[in-house]
Amino acid sequence: MEDRIYQLRVQLLHVKPKVWRSFIVPGDITLDRLHDVAQIVMGWTDSHQHSFTIGKKRYTERPESSRDGDEEGRHRLVNLIKKNGRTFDYWYDFGDDWMHEITVENSKYRFPGEVEFPLPWCLGGENACPPEDVGGPPGYEQFLAALADPGDPQHEEYKIWSGGDFHPGIFNMDEVNNALLMYRRWSRGRYEDFFPGYPKW
Repeated sequence: MEDRIYQLRVQLLHVKPKVWRSFIVPGDITLDRLHDVAQIVMGWTDSHQHSFTIGKKRYTERPESSRDGDEEGRHRLVNLIKKNGRTFDYWYDFGDDWMHEITVENSKYRFPGEVEFPLPWCLGGENACPPEDVGGPPGYEQFLAALADPGDPQHEEYKIWSGGDFHPGIFNMDEVNNALLMYRRWSRGRYEDFFPGYPKW
């Protein structure tokens, strides 16, 4: 197995302000784990189905037939895509249709100087992830317009629904990396212990 570190950029499409994250993962990460990491760095709650499309092939969790694609947990990123600049699709929530583009920024990432981060790790990003179940990009646009206008009939309703403190321009990288550390601790050995032979990262 190649000992690579990938720097990836995930961007949510069709929304304003632009929502993106840059993060690093082991090159041999399986796609199911990449989904977990993408959920954390973006700010989603893993409440809906998802899929990846790399080239012309689709990968998803527990496909019911060949038309659904391949089982994502059996495929590693390094075996599917290697070149810098290559992109692939990540689709989350088949109802709200949150489409993301993931770009390989660097397939041979090296830590700067003597600094070394635990993997996975978020390097940067901008703006808040939309709330779950807001209605996709059109619903999010309506949601932001209502929040920004106290005179909008849905202003108070949306404010209460979103917890009263949603700010589209806020992104807290420290919170994301703390969540990634917790995920790493939680997932260590989890699959390997229960399913011998299951791919590691």
